[in-house]
Amino acid sequence: MTHTAMDRFYSVIPAGGIGSRLWPLSRADAPKFLHDLTGSGQTILRDTWDRLAPLAGEQRIMVVTGRAHRAAVEEQLPTLADPNVVLESEPRDSTAAIGLAAAILERREPGVIIGSFAADHVINNQRLFRQAVVEAAAAADAGYIALVGIQPTEPAIGFGYIHTGGATDIAGAPSALAVDSFVEKPDLKTAVRYVAGGDYLWNASMFISRADRLLEEIGRSEPEMLAGLLELAEVWDDPAARGPVVDRVWPALKKIAIDYAVAEPAAAAGRLVVVPGHFDWDDVGDFASLSRLNSGGRKSDLAILGADARVLADASSGIVVSQTKRVISLIGVRDIVVVDTPDALLVTTSENAQRVKAVVDALRLSGSSDVL
Repeated sequence: MTHTAMDRFYSVIPAGGIGSRLWPLSRADAPKFLHDLTGSGQTILRDTWDRLAPLAGEQRIMVVTGRAHRAAVEEQLPTLADPNVVLESEPRDSTAAIGLAAAILERREPGVIIGSFAADHVINNQRLFRQAVVEAAAAADAGYIALVGIQPTEPAIGFGYIHTGGATDIAGAPSALAVDSFVEKPDLKTAVRYVAGGDYLWNASMFISRADRLLEEIGRSEPEMLAGLLELAEVWDDPAARGPVVDRVWPALKKIAIDYAVAEPAAAAGRLVVVPGHFDWDDVGDFASLSRLNSGGRKSDLAILGADARVLADASSGIVVSQTKRVISLIGVRDIVVVDTPDALLVTTSENAQRVKAVVDALRLSGSSDVL
């Protein structure tokens, strides 16, 4: 019987972050991943689970989420195994979340290969997605940190950019490319240059690696973080011992994205590879993205989300998200964004959709936490 890297594969879903650019739809108590953003009839967290379950089975999926979201996550994912629910007492960013999962799984199953996949992205074409993951797992088995990259369609500044090098000779990963450098969230001028050059891919926030290698990379750049993660993993499966250690160690962990702690330094050292993903991918980062997802790609359409939405429109385009029964009438407005909730109303345009995060920051500073 031939064994492959996928035989040791474990999926990890970091389900954190509120998706502040989707406020007021996405809130602290109802984050982005708990919404149906595509009209599929289920949340995008459930869509993510359904996409990952065929890779290694439902019993080999771990979800890292906040304590406040446990009930909602378990309601969405009824077959999620209890030992695979990892709860954060407070957000500490992606290095801590993914690193803790890696440390726990490596302790349970030495040699395990993990793939981390965001809970709130939309992916079409499951066959091509699986093909990319299988190749990335083979690269991980060979000792690399592997990413899945997406061909850029615009100079977006919210993504990491992967500068691809030549082909590799990794067995089982014929599409894998060397990574010359990784730059997280460049400015617009730099992003324009990257896209024009044609040899950059977007980082799709999929990290595939042997758990021990991922922890090694974290230790190189953030040794104190690694020490804390290993201390947590040592007691994680002992409920009696876990609580005091979590209370002491977790709040002291540095807040840093895995893109900075792992991807950038691993790329600089030649330890990062990328597998191009030839499937449709969207991180649903703002309402402009949500509008595109729900308009069938036709810019002239008005996308409407909400079970009880009451929208009258004439010569208008964009998106309306309604959580009330209020009548919303749009006449002659283009690329409009209207989000109507019981306690907050957002009106902007697709062009300004990225600026919604600034509204959230202003509300937080003003003490208006009741609408966050």
